[in-house]
Amino acid sequence: MTRDATPETFSESSKQRKLDVPAADAGLRLDQFLARACADLSRSRLKALILDGHVTLDGATLRDPAVKLKESQRVALVVPPASDPVPQGQAMDLVVVYEDADVIVIDKPAGLVVHPAAGNADRTLVNALIAHCGLSLSGIGGVRRPGIVHRLDKDTSGLLIAAKNDAAHAGLAVQFADHSIKRVYRAIVWGMPTPPEGEIAGAIGRSTRNRKKMAVVGEGRGKSALTRFRTVRRFGRTAALIECRLETGRTHQIRVHLSHIGHPVVGDTVYGRAHRPKPPMERQALHAGVLGFSHPITKKWLEFESEPPYDFNRLAAWFEAGQKPISES
Repeated sequence: MTRDATPETFSESSKQRKLDVPAADAGLRLDQFLARACADLSRSRLKALILDGHVTLDGATLRDPAVKLKESQRVALVVPPASDPVPQGQAMDLVVVYEDADVIVIDKPAGLVVHPAAGNADRTLVNALIAHCGLSLSGIGGVRRPGIVHRLDKDTSGLLIAAKNDAAHAGLAVQFADHSIKRVYRAIVWGMPTPPEGEIAGAIGRSTRNRKKMAVVGEGRGKSALTRFRTVRRFGRTAALIECRLETGRTHQIRVHLSHIGHPVVGDTVYGRAHRPKPPMERQALHAGVLGFSHPITKKWLEFESEPPYDFNRLAAWFEAGQKPISES
């Protein structure tokens, strides 16, 4: 379908798009028409622009997204510049695995919080991405910030993707919603899972005993969750290295599911258990090792792999040595 839709400069900092309604689009709602014509802007962003008075119909400002359009009417949309980000950018060392105009893939170290929150107001991955990406962030919802479509816990290491514009953010969000993103984790767990591979299905919601924790809950009380696992290596009957594939992405899903079947992640102080001698690792032994997705703009399949960091491998060696002190050489 063709359109007379040529974006043009409106001012030094804003852009105006003038769109004539073709016969094929007569009868469409204003928000539906704009969603078709402006694929680089999310539906929520377009709705906000309409409500904020940035759209005119035949020269008259229109704030109703549901107005039905007629053939040959002229729709003009002014897209203001993206506002400065909140929080502010902070330069930090990042391991960038992949980056283009639309997305960035980071190998996150353990100990780095993804998003500012109570207790972690700054020095987060979002702060670092704002500083690293700079003006290449065209604005998520009108704000020059990265689009975080999934998170890793503070003490989980590994691969994470962020969007740099609205269109990429929307495309990735669809893939996470339909579970087409490939995510493979490595974990070292207590005990020896029997059988050595299988599925863990159980809805996840807030624990009734501790509202700060998640738990496997009854039907209707949480969100459905499915984790597939297989044993990669056994350390006697004490522990095992396993691979987990997420079919859903609930808060703390792997940690909650593995604890639920009696094999908590080693070092997990929330869902795990204390052990003597204490393992030589100051966090949960969980690493996001594989991330695969269809590029939200080009549609090309991209897949990346990250090797577990030093502390993870050191823990595996400790178990291999029968939980005895291991040489640092």
